[in-house]
Amino acid sequence: MKLLTPNPENHCFGCGGGNAHGMLLTFELDEVSRRTVGRFRIPAQYQGAKGILHGGIVATFLDEAMGKLNHGKGMPAMTAELRVTYRRPVPVGEEIIVEAHHQRRDGRNLFHAAEIRNLAGEVLARGEGRFVQIDPERIRKTAAVGKSAELIPAETE
Repeated sequence: MKLLTPNPENHCFGCGGGNAHGMLLTFELDEVSRRTVGRFRIPAQYQGAKGILHGGIVATFLDEAMGKLNHGKGMPAMTAELRVTYRRPVPVGEEIIVEAHHQRRDGRNLFHAAEIRNLAGEVLARGEGRFVQIDPERIRKTAAVGKSAELIPAETE
C-alpha cells in the first residue's frame, strides 16, 4: 500500500496540502489491485441539511478516490464525467469508508467506480467516473496563464 498524503504544492480543494481551506484528504493506494481506500470522519462544516453531508461534498469524496487511481501513471488524468447515486444520507461526525477501483481503459479514457460506506458496510453513495489522460506539458501551460476565480456579488435591484 502506498499512502497518498496531501502535497503542499498541490492547491486542490479535496486532496491538496497547499489549500488553506481544503479538505486534506488522504488515501491508501494498492497499485496491484488498483484500489484506493480512505477512512474519514467529516465535520459539520461540510453539511447540507442538518447532520447530513452536503451532496457536492459526497461527490467530491467519490471523485477524489477515483482520481487517486490515476496517481503514478506518468500522465495525469482529469475528470471528464462523474455520475453519483445517492443511496442513503451520509451523516457528519461518523466514520465513513471511501473506496474506489479501476474498471477498464479505452485509449486515453480511464473508467473507475467508487463507494462510500458506513462502518456497518451499508453503501451510502456510489460513483462512476471517466477520466481522460492529459499531457503534463499542456497542464503546465494552462496553469501558467490561469488566474484564480473572483467572487462577484449578485446585482441587487
